[in-house]
Amino acid sequence: MDWFAVRHVIKNRDAYEERSTLWRATSAEDAIAKAEAEAAEYVWEDLTVLPLFQSYRLADKPEDASEVFSLIRHSPLPPDEYLDAFFSTGNELHKPTRS
Repeated sequence: MDWFAVRHVIKNRDAYEERSTLWRATSAEDAIAKAEAEAAEYVWEDLTVLPLFQSYRLADKPEDASEVFSLIRHSPLPPDEYLDAFFSTGNELHKPTRS
């Protein structure tokens, strides 16, 4: 198994939190599945997990579920427009999970 960082976004009213967590996994898809389950437990009332998860295989060996990055940004945009504006413009080198 390898180490993967998984980045995702959570909406809290007019703010968006970008989180990155670390996972031991057999593949990027496996790491994303683990991150999706953790995100569902992380959120509380008025928070929404957005349908964008990105994964990156790490060379080093950190600890499971260590949060390595968090960014909270205020924005009046609805979720789909926010993702399109800041994360999924079509120029990124990733495989988006949203349809």
